[in-house]
Amino acid sequence: MSDLSDRQIKLLSAIINEYLFSQEPVGSTTIVKKYSLDCSAATVRNEMSDLLKMGFLEMPHTSSGRVPTPVAYRLFITELIHEEDLPVLQEVAIKQRLWSSRFQLEKLLKQAVSALSEITKEMAVAIDNEGFVISAGVVNVLDAPEFWDISVAKSILHLLDRHELLQEIFDKAQDNRDVNVIIGNETGQESLSSCAVVFSGFEIKGRTGEVAVIGPSRMNYASVIPAVRYTRNLVQELGEAW
Repeated sequence: MSDLSDRQIKLLSAIINEYLFSQEPVGSTTIVKKYSLDCSAATVRNEMSDLLKMGFLEMPHTSSGRVPTPVAYRLFITELIHEEDLPVLQEVAIKQRLWSSRFQLEKLLKQAVSALSEITKEMAVAIDNEGFVISAGVVNVLDAPEFWDISVAKSILHLLDRHELLQEIFDKAQDNRDVNVIIGNETGQESLSSCAVVFSGFEIKGRTGEVAVIGPSRMNYASVIPAVRYTRNLVQELGEAW
């Protein structure tokens, strides 16, 4: 666990969950009203100030509230997250959707990213080691305020034309996990500092690749990570049955 106190960890978790829910900078009053932290608003403000100095929070210029930084999201993902179960009916629907494409990898991946995009409400991408790139849900990019900056939106869309750039991002994964997450500047691209990539690798009869979701760094990791995991596992399962 990090060097944060138990109260700071609970506070940071509350701030992240509130920000993911509201998409608005979080103030101490909101935290005290909605979360049971057993401390006063003044104490929350002091702790938030300390978390800001430590690099876990930042304060937008146009608001008195605080928002999590990539450092906070990294802590949240590695130590605090409680993943949500994918509904069984949704799992069955996805499998039925992919079943008819199971003998052709490109079609299988096309159906997979389409389903993944619908589940997560983010842009989904898949690549393989032969240079194949397929995407779905590109329009979802426009729903995120982070991507209303045209330069950021262009950087995201540029990835869809550059297999090697996507692969460079995937190669930056440092954790040996079934699902990896690259956040903000971890991508190696300054223009993607407000973005995150959640991805998982597959290998089918000598062809390798990645299934991924690309969205804002404040995406709902608790639901996106299991959705990426299930989709990747399904692609692997159906592909190995050839």
